[in-house]
Amino acid sequence: MSHQKHTALKRPNLGHFGRNEWAIIGAPCGSIQTLARRLTGLLAAQYKVAYVDADHKSADEAEMPLQTLLGSGAAMEYTDKITHRRFEWGRGMGPFQYRPLFNEQDLILVNGNHFEAARQIVIIDKRKEQSLQKKLDRLGNVQLFLLAEGAEAIYPFLKDHLPGWEQVPVMQIADTERIAAFLQQQLQPPPLYGLVLAGGRSVRMGQDKGLMDYHGKPQREYAADLLNAFCEKTFLSCRSDQVASLDSSYTALPDTFEGLGPFGAILSAFREYPEAAWVVIACDLPLLDAPALQQLVEARRPAQIATAFQSPHDNMPEPLIAIWEPKSYAVLLQFLAQGYSCPRKVLLNTEVHLIEPAQPQALTNVNSLEEAAGLVAFRKS
Repeated sequence: MSHQKHTALKRPNLGHFGRNEWAIIGAPCGSIQTLARRLTGLLAAQYKVAYVDADHKSADEAEMPLQTLLGSGAAMEYTDKITHRRFEWGRGMGPFQYRPLFNEQDLILVNGNHFEAARQIVIIDKRKEQSLQKKLDRLGNVQLFLLAEGAEAIYPFLKDHLPGWEQVPVMQIADTERIAAFLQQQLQPPPLYGLVLAGGRSVRMGQDKGLMDYHGKPQREYAADLLNAFCEKTFLSCRSDQVASLDSSYTALPDTFEGLGPFGAILSAFREYPEAAWVVIACDLPLLDAPALQQLVEARRPAQIATAFQSPHDNMPEPLIAIWEPKSYAVLLQFLAQGYSCPRKVLLNTEVHLIEPAQPQALTNVNSLEEAAGLVAFRKS
């Protein structure tokens, strides 16, 4: 029996830089930059697009003295420019440093002449044929061929190197709208999973809020049934000591980040399914209904960290009636590493999509028996 030294964690499907990365290779760097610029112009309105390249200095520029503090021994320099912010790093970087920096990007275009990426777009351009032949080790997942002006066929050495090359689409490099549409097809939103937060201690209520009966069944089950209509899978987030008491027709997802409340429940969900987006709802929302969830799901913007309702009480984001995208997993962990376990603080300090609830009453929390009694009286009136 083999010994497992480290915990077998489920890892997000990341490449060298992030989730959706394509190395563009096979043409001069200027052609790659031009293509990347045009594709970005077509896609940036809907997606966050990043570009990775190396410096292309002329010989004269290369001899000029370094004008940043890095030349004086600094390890890092940050410059707040008028149109953008810029970091200068003194040390080398690899995938473990790149991924946090590119985490929020939906699409990462990479100059494949200088860097590798998980997926590749190969340009057939005679000017770089010999160079491409020396970089076949970078071509492990070619998804698109582009024919430069004058090119008519795929190189024989590519046919020999790539099994199933005949199935790879071929387009003209000048047809940027068609290339952009191809990339767009690959950028499908992550699947929606549902998470009912039912692991709280319910101290103010004096009894388990998830077992309160407002609709003829325990509230946690009612909430799960609501989510089932919008999510591929739905789970009851709970403490490990609650699992045995749950109805077996509902799937439990015990906390593995214990003692962190809802923050830990969300992290536990991502730890188990890091490629899903999570529709998270608390179990103390008896007025939450299908139309409210419908509004949330239809307003979803996967390019943001999360989509959340804006509270009608204080205009703050509601983290426990929200959709948390896969890219929020790394962000939540970063906040935790800085000593914060408040999901609302995450939403307040990142790019999220906030929507005004069409039914503000659907966001009503019931945390005590007095509030529950008042709600029952209100509904009867």
